[in-house]
Amino acid sequence: MHNTTVLLIEVGALLFGLGLLGRLSRRIGLSPIPLYLLAGLAFGHGGVLPLSASEEFFAVGAEIGVILLLVMLGLEYSARELIGNLRTNAPAGVLDGLLNALPGAAFGLLLGWGWVAALVLAGITWVSSSGVIAKVLADLGRLGNRETPVILSVLVIEDLAMALYLPLLTAVLAGTGLIGGAKALTIAVATVIVVLVVALRYGQAISAFISARDPEALLLGVLGLTLLVAGLAAELQVSAAVGAFLVGIALSGPVAHHATELLSPLRDLFAAVFFVFFGLATNPRDIPPVLLPALALAVVTMSTKIITGYVAAKRAGIAVPGRVRAGLGLMPRGEFSIVIAGLAVATPGIEPKLAPLATAYVLITVVSGPMLARLPDFAWFKRIIRHGPRPAPRPEPLPTTD
Repeated sequence: MHNTTVLLIEVGALLFGLGLLGRLSRRIGLSPIPLYLLAGLAFGHGGVLPLSASEEFFAVGAEIGVILLLVMLGLEYSARELIGNLRTNAPAGVLDGLLNALPGAAFGLLLGWGWVAALVLAGITWVSSSGVIAKVLADLGRLGNRETPVILSVLVIEDLAMALYLPLLTAVLAGTGLIGGAKALTIAVATVIVVLVVALRYGQAISAFISARDPEALLLGVLGLTLLVAGLAAELQVSAAVGAFLVGIALSGPVAHHATELLSPLRDLFAAVFFVFFGLATNPRDIPPVLLPALALAVVTMSTKIITGYVAAKRAGIAVPGRVRAGLGLMPRGEFSIVIAGLAVATPGIEPKLAPLATAYVLITVVSGPMLARLPDFAWFKRIIRHGPRPAPRPEPLPTTD
């Protein structure tokens, strides 16, 4: 009974504090993700006031948070949109992977962490934060801009690529080797193809099976189906997150629309728990030694994201200001980077500095990214990207005397 009382006090106090942090983040115009991570660092191992009774609760809540983040991403896209984006923007997706995954992998190898940690870092630096970027676009009033579909297309391809990357990474971290990794990747590819085909042909029938008229039944049905498929996917080593993402894609029409509305508060709650739990698992004393490497990695990979967005927008025929906005808009990393780091941290024998490096890296990009995205709104920056820097005035010629 005493443990239950302590659990209620710890969880209640932390959730109330997260609510205040979320309100603060909206007032200062930042994503709440860095504040949630800092809260986890403050109350985790080595923090100011370590929590003990609620650690197991937050571990389970973090798993549900990942699943809800991914099913909500899937609900944003239909199978036709995914296939259409893949056909149209595949070159931009390939460029995105090369420019942003390779620096992370090279960084891990240069640090001497081995090829497994390099594979993890490749994923961490590759994927932009869909949630943070969507919020920034809405806050800056750019949802109707010409470059916004380009940004969203890159994000969609990244999300789809994660459906193949996560099972491969899970198999590698489990120590199954190349054969196990190839098997997991084959299962993932087959699963994605089957789900896309089923969603295209029978999406309406699947959605009709879940009633959109009864909110309670809809919430329980979609949430239950998502958790069930996520669990089965984890058993097949396809990754629970990928299973949840595919459930979101399979649902369409009014069911997807109403499910998004109903699941949004739950997603926000458990996503906050997820970010806090990652912070709880990271000792804040481990961050200062990796702060400079994290900053260097952030500078390099934020620059490569600018190149990605610029080139992708140029292929779409967008003018230079829109290309710059697209590049700056893709810089923040968040949900997926923490998910990938979380998989690695839970694996025995992985490089211990990986978690603090990932935490510092995400904090840097998720704070500075939205700030830098505002640069194109300043008049002086508009002059630079339209006309180039203003040339220095020529010196006056010296007077001549006869």
